[in-house]
Amino acid sequence: MIHAAIFDVDGTLLDSMPIWDDAAAIFLRKHKITAEPELGRKLYPMSMEEGAAYLQKQYNLQLPAKEIINGVSDIISDFYFKEAPLKPFVKTFLESFKRNGIPMTVATSNTRTLVEAAFQRLELSRYFTALYTCAEIGAGKTEPDIFKKAAAAMQTSPQETWVFEDSFYAAQTARKAGFRVAGVYDASGIETLQQLKENSDIYIGDFSDFEGFYRKTQQEVFL
Repeated sequence: MIHAAIFDVDGTLLDSMPIWDDAAAIFLRKHKITAEPELGRKLYPMSMEEGAAYLQKQYNLQLPAKEIINGVSDIISDFYFKEAPLKPFVKTFLESFKRNGIPMTVATSNTRTLVEAAFQRLELSRYFTALYTCAEIGAGKTEPDIFKKAAAAMQTSPQETWVFEDSFYAAQTARKAGFRVAGVYDASGIETLQQLKENSDIYIGDFSDFEGFYRKTQQEVFL
């Protein structure tokens, strides 16, 4: 049974993961520099300051670290304000939840400014009762705090609340905390797809089949 839903944003509702891989390469291209293959993967585990230092050293980039950080951040910001698209069938899926009286909240590792900008442009805000960010909660998705906060806003228990996630580690966290988990396919997570499936009660390739998903949530054993 599903009484409420918590949605991740990047890679779940929005097809936005590529910008995080590509932003530094786009920044370099603006400075007439060709980025190495897989630059995004190399920068992923680094802080913004570490990433700026890497770009300075690797590409002999004669720019202050702050200018590099601001430049990359502006590219990402512009994407959310102007371009970030919905993943297929998202609005139809959310509309079905709303029509069935199922409350929804958002739990994101992204910033409120970027998410709200994209949601306003895409007319998504009306579907959600609240939006929570890891920064505001004070813990990332390796801890269940953000999911518990989102469920509390809807006055539902973890057992009757479904978390939609494309990240296996976030799915794992939510499931360990007692939430039901719907794993959502995203191309950026192809290398950890099996781990996502193993940490999901239901796995969906896209949002095209609300009725099929809803029927499965009524079962005691999920397929």
